Amino acid sequence: MSERLKLIVAYDGASFAGWQSQRHGNTIQDHLERAFARVSGERVRVHGAGRTDASVHALAQCAHVDLNSARPTVERWPAALNASLPPTIRVLRCSFVSEKFHARYSAKSKKYRYRIWTGPVLPPHELNRAWHVPGPIDFEPLRVAARKFIGTHDFAGFAANRGKSPSRRDSSRGRSDTNTIRTIRSVGLRRKGALVEIDFEADGFLYKMVRLMVGAIVDVALGKNEPEEISKQLRSPHHASVRFAAPAAGLFLVRVRY
Repeated sequence: MSERLKLIVAYDGASFAGWQSQRHGNTIQDHLERAFARVSGERVRVHGAGRTDASVHALAQCAHVDLNSARPTVERWPAALNASLPPTIRVLRCSFVSEKFHARYSAKSKKYRYRIWTGPVLPPHELNRAWHVPGPIDFEPLRVAARKFIGTHDFAGFAANRGKSPSRRDSSRGRSDTNTIRTIRSVGLRRKGALVEIDFEADGFLYKMVRLMVGAIVDVALGKNEPEEISKQLRSPHHASVRFAAPAAGLFLVRVRY
Protein backbone atom coordinates (compact mmCIF):
# COMPACT_ATOMS: atom_id res chain seq x y z
CA MET A 1 0.00 0.00 0.00
CA SER A 2 1.13 3.54 -0.72
CA GLU A 3 1.47 6.16 1.99
CA ARG A 4 0.90 9.87 1.53
CA LEU A 5 3.72 12.12 2.71
CA LYS A 6 3.04 15.81 3.38
CA LEU A 7 5.94 18.25 2.91
CA ILE A 8 6.49 21.85 3.94
CA VAL A 9 8.98 23.38 1.53
CA ALA A 10 10.80 26.73 1.48
CA TYR A 11 12.64 28.09 -1.52
CA ASP A 12 14.32 31.13 -3.00
CA GLY A 13 12.65 31.30 -6.39
CA ALA A 14 15.13 33.67 -8.07
CA SER A 15 16.92 30.98 -10.07
CA PHE A 16 13.93 28.74 -10.82
CA ALA A 17 11.16 28.85 -13.44
CA GLY A 18 8.38 28.63 -10.87
CA TRP A 19 6.76 25.63 -9.22
CA GLN A 20 5.19 23.63 -12.04
CA SER A 21 7.22 21.06 -13.96
CA GLN A 22 8.54 22.16 -17.36
CA ARG A 23 10.47 20.50 -20.13
CA HIS A 24 13.78 22.13 -19.16
CA GLY A 25 13.48 20.65 -15.65
CA ASN A 26 14.43 23.75 -13.66
CA THR A 27 11.35 24.12 -11.47
CA ILE A 28 10.71 23.41 -7.82
CA GLN A 29 8.49 20.43 -8.66
CA ASP A 30 11.14 18.99 -11.00
CA HIS A 31 13.89 19.24 -8.39
CA LEU A 32 11.71 17.66 -5.69
CA GLU A 33 10.70 14.77 -7.93
CA ARG A 34 14.33 14.09 -8.84
CA ALA A 35 15.25 14.15 -5.14
CA PHE A 36 12.54 11.60 -4.36
CA ALA A 37 13.81 9.37 -7.20
CA ARG A 38 17.32 9.44 -5.75
CA VAL A 39 16.17 8.69 -2.20
CA SER A 40 13.43 6.12 -2.84
CA GLY A 41 14.38 4.74 -6.24
CA GLU A 42 10.90 5.40 -7.63
CA ARG A 43 9.48 8.09 -9.87
CA VAL A 44 6.70 9.99 -8.14
CA ARG A 45 4.50 13.00 -8.74
CA VAL A 46 4.75 15.82 -6.21
CA HIS A 47 1.49 17.76 -5.82
CA GLY A 48 1.78 21.37 -4.62
CA ALA A 49 -0.77 23.59 -2.93
CA GLY A 50 -0.47 26.01 -5.83
CA ARG A 51 1.77 27.18 -8.64
CA THR A 52 4.16 29.97 -7.77
CA ASP A 53 5.50 31.81 -10.79
CA ALA A 54 9.13 32.21 -11.87
CA SER A 55 11.17 34.22 -9.31
CA VAL A 56 8.45 33.95 -6.63
CA HIS A 57 9.64 32.69 -3.24
CA ALA A 58 8.02 30.48 -0.61
CA LEU A 59 8.44 30.39 3.16
CA ALA A 60 6.12 27.41 3.60
CA GLN A 61 4.77 25.85 0.42
CA CYS A 62 2.82 22.66 1.08
CA ALA A 63 3.00 19.56 -1.11
CA HIS A 64 2.24 15.86 -0.93
CA VAL A 65 3.48 12.69 -2.59
CA ASP A 66 2.34 9.05 -2.59
CA LEU A 67 5.12 6.56 -1.86
CA ASN A 68 5.11 2.83 -2.53
CA SER A 69 8.63 1.56 -1.88
CA ALA A 70 10.72 1.16 1.26
CA ARG A 71 11.63 4.56 2.63
CA PRO A 72 13.27 6.46 5.49
CA THR A 73 11.33 7.16 8.66
CA VAL A 74 9.31 10.36 8.61
CA GLU A 75 11.89 12.09 10.82
CA ARG A 76 14.68 11.36 8.32
CA TRP A 77 12.86 12.42 5.14
CA PRO A 78 13.83 16.14 5.29
CA ALA A 79 17.56 15.43 5.63
CA ALA A 80 17.41 12.72 2.95
CA LEU A 81 15.69 14.99 0.45
CA ASN A 82 17.72 18.10 1.27
CA ALA A 83 20.92 16.19 0.56
CA SER A 84 19.72 15.86 -3.06
CA LEU A 85 18.26 19.35 -3.47
CA PRO A 86 19.88 22.67 -4.41
CA PRO A 87 20.65 24.76 -1.32
CA THR A 88 17.96 27.26 -2.36
CA ILE A 89 15.25 24.60 -1.90
CA ARG A 90 14.72 23.09 1.53
CA VAL A 91 12.19 20.61 2.90
CA LEU A 92 11.46 21.97 6.38
CA ARG A 93 9.38 19.09 7.75
CA CYS A 94 7.39 16.03 6.72
CA SER A 95 4.51 13.99 8.09
CA PHE A 96 2.41 11.06 6.90
CA VAL A 97 -1.22 12.02 6.35
CA SER A 98 -4.52 10.43 5.35
CA GLU A 99 -5.06 9.65 1.68
CA LYS A 100 -8.00 12.09 1.90
CA PHE A 101 -5.56 14.98 2.30
CA HIS A 102 -4.65 16.85 -0.88
CA ALA A 103 -2.14 19.70 -0.84
CA ARG A 104 -4.18 21.73 -3.31
CA TYR A 105 -7.80 20.72 -2.86
CA SER A 106 -7.79 20.50 0.94
CA ALA A 107 -6.44 24.04 1.34
CA LYS A 108 -8.77 26.52 3.08
CA SER A 109 -6.72 29.67 2.54
CA LYS A 110 -3.32 30.98 1.45
CA LYS A 111 -1.28 33.92 2.61
CA TYR A 112 1.06 35.87 0.35
CA ARG A 113 3.43 38.70 1.28
CA TYR A 114 4.72 41.40 -1.03
CA ARG A 115 7.82 43.41 -0.08
CA ILE A 116 8.61 46.92 -1.35
CA TRP A 117 11.84 48.83 -0.67
CA THR A 118 11.24 52.60 -0.75
CA GLY A 119 14.73 53.88 0.00
CA PRO A 120 16.80 55.65 -2.67
CA VAL A 121 19.22 52.69 -2.89
CA LEU A 122 18.28 49.01 -2.87
CA PRO A 123 20.56 47.12 -0.45
CA PRO A 124 22.30 44.15 -2.11
CA HIS A 125 20.66 41.67 0.30
CA GLU A 126 17.24 42.84 -0.92
CA LEU A 127 18.02 42.12 -4.57
CA ASN A 128 15.41 39.65 -5.92
CA ARG A 129 13.55 39.88 -2.60
CA ALA A 130 11.85 43.26 -2.86
CA TRP A 131 10.50 45.64 -5.48
CA HIS A 132 12.55 48.81 -5.49
CA VAL A 133 10.22 51.83 -5.59
CA PRO A 134 12.45 54.77 -4.65
CA GLY A 135 9.76 56.77 -2.80
CA PRO A 136 8.51 58.81 -1.33
CA ILE A 137 5.47 56.56 -0.92
CA ASP A 138 2.53 57.97 1.03
CA PHE A 139 1.64 55.19 3.47
CA GLU A 140 -1.96 56.25 4.20
CA PRO A 141 -3.15 56.12 0.55
CA LEU A 142 -1.36 52.77 0.34
CA ARG A 143 -3.43 51.49 3.25
CA VAL A 144 -6.69 52.92 1.88
CA ALA A 145 -6.09 51.36 -1.54
CA ALA A 146 -5.16 47.96 -0.10
CA ARG A 147 -8.33 47.74 1.98
CA LYS A 148 -10.46 48.11 -1.16
CA PHE A 149 -9.69 44.46 -1.95
CA ILE A 150 -11.06 42.99 1.30
CA GLY A 151 -14.21 40.93 0.80
CA THR A 152 -15.69 38.74 -1.93
CA HIS A 153 -15.24 40.11 -5.45
CA ASP A 154 -14.86 39.08 -9.06
CA PHE A 155 -11.10 39.43 -9.55
CA ALA A 156 -11.10 38.92 -13.33
CA GLY A 157 -9.76 42.47 -13.61
CA PHE A 158 -6.80 41.49 -11.44
CA ALA A 159 -5.84 38.26 -13.20
CA ALA A 160 -3.79 37.40 -16.27
CA ASN A 161 -3.80 34.61 -18.82
CA ARG A 162 -0.90 32.22 -18.30
CA GLY A 163 1.75 32.85 -20.90
CA LYS A 164 0.82 36.51 -21.22
CA SER A 165 2.56 39.11 -19.08
CA PRO A 166 0.43 42.13 -18.19
CA SER A 167 2.06 45.52 -18.67
CA ARG A 168 1.02 49.15 -18.59
CA ARG A 169 -0.19 48.79 -22.19
CA ASP A 170 -2.16 45.65 -21.45
CA SER A 171 -5.90 46.23 -21.02
CA SER A 172 -7.00 42.63 -21.54
CA ARG A 173 -8.99 40.90 -18.87
CA GLY A 174 -7.46 37.44 -18.84
CA ARG A 175 -8.43 34.73 -16.40
CA SER A 176 -6.44 31.87 -14.95
CA ASP A 177 -9.60 30.10 -13.91
CA THR A 178 -13.17 29.94 -15.18
CA ASN A 179 -14.33 31.00 -11.70
CA THR A 180 -12.77 34.35 -10.85
CA ILE A 181 -14.66 34.98 -7.62
CA ARG A 182 -12.33 35.07 -4.62
CA THR A 183 -12.60 36.23 -1.01
CA ILE A 184 -9.81 38.33 0.46
CA ARG A 185 -10.08 37.69 4.20
CA SER A 186 -7.47 40.17 5.35
CA VAL A 187 -4.92 42.67 4.10
CA GLY A 188 -2.17 43.76 6.48
CA LEU A 189 0.44 46.48 5.93
CA ARG A 190 3.66 47.12 7.84
CA ARG A 191 6.40 49.66 7.44
CA LYS A 192 9.88 49.08 8.87
CA GLY A 193 12.03 52.00 7.83
CA ALA A 194 12.31 51.85 4.05
CA LEU A 195 10.65 48.42 3.86
CA VAL A 196 6.90 48.10 3.26
CA GLU A 197 5.25 44.67 3.49
CA ILE A 198 1.71 43.88 2.34
CA ASP A 199 0.11 40.60 3.41
CA PHE A 200 -2.92 39.13 1.62
CA GLU A 201 -4.87 36.14 2.94
CA ALA A 202 -7.60 34.67 0.76
CA ASP A 203 -9.45 31.47 -0.04
CA GLY A 204 -7.47 31.37 -3.28
CA PHE A 205 -5.59 33.50 -5.79
CA LEU A 206 -5.73 33.82 -9.57
CA TYR A 207 -2.68 33.96 -11.82
CA LYS A 208 -0.68 37.17 -11.10
CA MET A 209 -3.54 38.39 -8.87
CA VAL A 210 -1.33 39.55 -5.99
CA ARG A 211 1.12 41.29 -8.30
CA LEU A 212 -1.67 43.12 -10.12
CA MET A 213 -3.25 44.18 -6.82
CA VAL A 214 0.10 45.49 -5.59
CA GLY A 215 0.64 47.35 -8.86
CA ALA A 216 -2.74 49.07 -8.43
CA ILE A 217 -2.05 49.88 -4.76
CA VAL A 218 1.35 51.43 -5.50
CA ASP A 219 -0.09 53.50 -8.35
CA VAL A 220 -2.49 55.03 -5.82
CA ALA A 221 0.29 55.65 -3.30
CA LEU A 222 2.37 57.39 -5.99
CA GLY A 223 -0.56 59.61 -6.96
CA LYS A 224 -0.99 58.00 -10.39
CA ASN A 225 -4.49 56.79 -9.64
CA GLU A 226 -7.36 57.16 -7.16
CA PRO A 227 -8.53 54.43 -4.74
CA GLU A 228 -11.96 54.57 -6.35
CA GLU A 229 -10.44 53.17 -9.55
CA ILE A 230 -9.80 49.91 -7.68
CA SER A 231 -13.43 49.80 -6.52
CA LYS A 232 -14.59 50.50 -10.08
CA GLN A 233 -12.44 47.66 -11.43
CA LEU A 234 -13.88 45.25 -8.84
CA ARG A 235 -17.44 46.29 -9.72
CA SER A 236 -16.81 46.03 -13.49
CA PRO A 237 -14.03 43.45 -13.78
CA HIS A 238 -14.20 43.16 -17.57
CA HIS A 239 -13.99 46.90 -18.19
CA ALA A 240 -10.79 47.70 -20.13
CA SER A 241 -8.29 49.63 -18.04
CA VAL A 242 -4.54 50.20 -17.91
CA ARG A 243 -2.91 47.93 -15.31
CA PHE A 244 0.51 46.97 -14.09
CA ALA A 245 1.84 43.82 -12.38
CA ALA A 246 4.48 44.36 -9.72
CA PRO A 247 7.69 42.34 -10.27
CA ALA A 248 7.65 38.70 -9.20
CA ALA A 249 10.80 38.97 -7.07
CA GLY A 250 9.03 40.75 -4.20
CA LEU A 251 6.40 38.03 -3.73
CA PHE A 252 6.49 35.30 -1.06
CA LEU A 253 4.05 32.47 -0.35
CA VAL A 254 3.92 32.63 3.45
CA ARG A 255 1.67 29.72 4.39
CA VAL A 256 -1.23 27.49 3.40
CA ARG A 257 -4.02 26.79 5.90
CA TYR A 258 -5.95 23.51 6.00
